[in-house]
Amino acid sequence: MEEHERRYYRRRAPEYDDWWLGEGAYAAMERPGWHDERARLVSFLAALPPARTVDVACGTGFLTQHLPGEVTGLDQSVEMLEIARARVAGARLVVGDGLALPFGEAQFERVFASHFYGHLRGADRERFLSEARRVAPRLLVVDSARRPDGPSEDFPERTLRDGSTHRVYKRWFEPDELARELGGEPVFAGEWFVAVAA
Repeated sequence: MEEHERRYYRRRAPEYDDWWLGEGAYAAMERPGWHDERARLVSFLAALPPARTVDVACGTGFLTQHLPGEVTGLDQSVEMLEIARARVAGARLVVGDGLALPFGEAQFERVFASHFYGHLRGADRERFLSEARRVAPRLLVVDSARRPDGPSEDFPERTLRDGSTHRVYKRWFEPDELARELGGEPVFAGEWFVAVAA
């Protein structure tokens, strides 16, 4: 991620969950089936076998709270982690870089990343995957499904409550496409979310 994108996510922390909940700027957005599919995704995650898991770029902990087992959340944003701390009781939370994980080899059983991989460009994708393989034998990536009328990648403009606008690199995925990139298989394929295990 570029530094201006990192700053954007730090500033967005207090309103980040609006996207998940369909509130604030997202309240008027038409996303048919969003809430039901989000609930199915949460149920899928909650039913995973318990594992020592690191959630890379955990943000506010919206999905982190549903991961079973011993969970460590990592994010570059102190502001995001402050929200996660109140939400994810018992989780260890660490400030750090998702491309240079501050953990030892094979320290975890699973790396989880939600809506992080889709913001990475070329070489950063390889860095993340290399780091994920170093710290755990299993990887689970959740990201945005490509809409039939949507692009595969773009720099959408995002506006915060304070009126500031920001451009952030973003990719959207077909399940099989993401599976090929990660060397895994789709485990969740919806209209809004896709998940691949590798």
